[in-house]
Amino acid sequence: MGYFLGLIVVLGALWLGLSGIYEPLILTLSVISLLVVLLLAYRLDTVDKEGSPYARTPQLFAYWAWLVVEIFKANWPVIKACVSADLDINPALVKVKTRCESDLAKTIFANSITLTPGTVTVEVEGDKLLVHALFEEDATPDSFAEMDERSWRAADGRQAQASKQVRT
Repeated sequence: MGYFLGLIVVLGALWLGLSGIYEPLILTLSVISLLVVLLLAYRLDTVDKEGSPYARTPQLFAYWAWLVVEIFKANWPVIKACVSADLDINPALVKVKTRCESDLAKTIFANSITLTPGTVTVEVEGDKLLVHALFEEDATPDSFAEMDERSWRAADGRQAQASKQVRT
């Protein structure tokens, strides 16, 4: 029910923020369209933890703040390699095992790797990601461990642990 209420609040706020029109007819039509969308979302069974991750918003913002810092730190070696006279790169492909369980967490992790300069997620298969990196010495599976842990905590985190404890 919390995901459903979160979806109502976010869709309503998004509509009001983007339209900027507060006339009675338009507001009535917006409520009707919001109800139709909510009915469809309910019927399609898409209102869940991944479809409405609003309860995880503080953890996701904390993760994004950390990721922005990591992106800026990763820019420096790539800039140095591009500007230097000799192209000092040693590309490599590496398989990285992830702790992430949900599709949302895996997507966040894979996109975070791709956003970081010098690395690209090529393939996601089960709990393994194939990553292309410009520098082989920085492309060990351990070098992605902190990002994996943080993306898991941001998307799955305590909720996944709580659901496991309930099942046992």
